[in-house]
Amino acid sequence: MTEPASDSGLVEIRIVGLPLDVWSRAQEHTDGLLREFTLLLAGEAAAIESRTPRNLLQLIEELEADYAGITTEQAEQLQSAFLAGQRTIDLTYRLPPGVAAACRRLETALDEADEYCRNGQYLLTLASPPEVLAFRRWFLGQFVDQVEGSPPQSWEAWLASSA
Repeated sequence: MTEPASDSGLVEIRIVGLPLDVWSRAQEHTDGLLREFTLLLAGEAAAIESRTPRNLLQLIEELEADYAGITTEQAEQLQSAFLAGQRTIDLTYRLPPGVAAACRRLETALDEADEYCRNGQYLLTLASPPEVLAFRRWFLGQFVDQVEGSPPQSWEAWLASSA
């Protein structure tokens, strides 16, 4: 379990130029995957051999418990900006440094979920499309990189450097 946030020892993470259209597609994909994993585990297929669905859902639950209260403002900003038709948004988070390890764990779990989707016989959800995968790498990477002391990198700059 990650460390709960306290007033001291928080790290400022700046997300610069987050593309709201890509964020929306990534959210839709992840929501669909989690919904399908939940249904899979609730149904007869709960006896499936792979632990991937259960592990991902447990991790999401853990991260929501640890970070939901301290990321509510940013979630509201994202939603408002998207509904207002903005193209991009800059966000600032103040989180415990343990967020880097949490992001690494989430990235690994989502990579495993993608592999499960590619190999799975139980799912309708496909593995993350390239744009969603790139967004996930950039977004989670920003938390890891900035906790480790790197400056923020916008989506556009990250894409250009990844090409």
